[in-house]
Amino acid sequence: ATGGLASRPEGFTIYLSTQSDDPPAGIFKQKLQYARDVRDGKIIDPRFVPLLYEFPPDMIERKEYLNPKNWGLVNPNLGYSVNFEYLEREFAKAENAGMDSMSGFLAKHLNVEIGMNLRSDRWAGADYWQAQADKALTLEQVLERSDVVTIGIDGGGLDDLLALAVLGRDRESGNWLHWGRGWAHPSVMERRKEIASRLRDFAAAGELGLVTDIGDDIEEVAEIVDQVEASGLLDKIGVDPSGIGAIVDAITGTGMAHDRIVGIPQGWRMVGSIKTTERRLAEGALWHGGSGLMAWAVSNARVELRGNNIIITKQMSGSAKIDPLMALLDAAALMSMNPQPRAKKYQMLFV
Repeated sequence: ATGGLASRPEGFTIYLSTQSDDPPAGIFKQKLQYARDVRDGKIIDPRFVPLLYEFPPDMIERKEYLNPKNWGLVNPNLGYSVNFEYLEREFAKAENAGMDSMSGFLAKHLNVEIGMNLRSDRWAGADYWQAQADKALTLEQVLERSDVVTIGIDGGGLDDLLALAVLGRDRESGNWLHWGRGWAHPSVMERRKEIASRLRDFAAAGELGLVTDIGDDIEEVAEIVDQVEASGLLDKIGVDPSGIGAIVDAITGTGMAHDRIVGIPQGWRMVGSIKTTERRLAEGALWHGGSGLMAWAVSNARVELRGNNIIITKQMSGSAKIDPLMALLDAAALMSMNPQPRAKKYQMLFV
């Protein structure tokens, strides 16, 4: 359709859509951002007319979209082709049905962009994740502000993401500071086409590495581990014991002692680090860099009750990936043990 405009410039293309039940991704995300930039004057395009009916950010933050008196702002045909009583009935149904239904109602009828996919079986920490974002929190910032650091590593299969989490403890406040990164092999794009466009978005943002040769991702992990080790702050590295042999070999090959690489029990035995991490988020004592990759992984996490415990598993989350979150939980399991700074190197760096 757009190619035809080259020979028939009097033509035009209309993009018409509500918001999605999921956070924007791929072509939809690109077009939506382009329209917003033209509307806001960031891009000058006199042949592109953005007509966006959405609540301003301050109203979204105050959740004023939940007030039926404001629905007319995003429904210009309210009272004509859109029936107000119908919206009220559907809103009441969504309230009773839970977060899944409410997200769908907000996206389809009120054009509210779903920032995190907060389902009823979500991990409790997801409710506090966005509020704890600090875009200035880079890896270098974590190392500069921390007195001790742990690392978590998860995934790495050809059908998974490989994820690394660096978790520091602020030497002044005691808050936890998180930085993470992920890697994906091209086979993930082929096997999981439904998330391929989203992974490309994360790669474009510099949060995910798309490797072409097997082993490149492991080399990058080893380089980051070396960087953290050189700071003199690293205590131990926590890993998912399953299928992690090549990564352990790469890390120990650079001089890391085997006893500093700890297998973190998975499944129900992670309940301690799961609960500790969500509590720190709720208390405002865990900060992260606000990456889209981590927000996506957190929103994908599904929990299941097993007796008195809860578990977060890849199987429950389906094709949506949670490896970056699991890497954080591996690092949190070690940080929860209150590791002490490696005094000599710490003094050399910061005294």
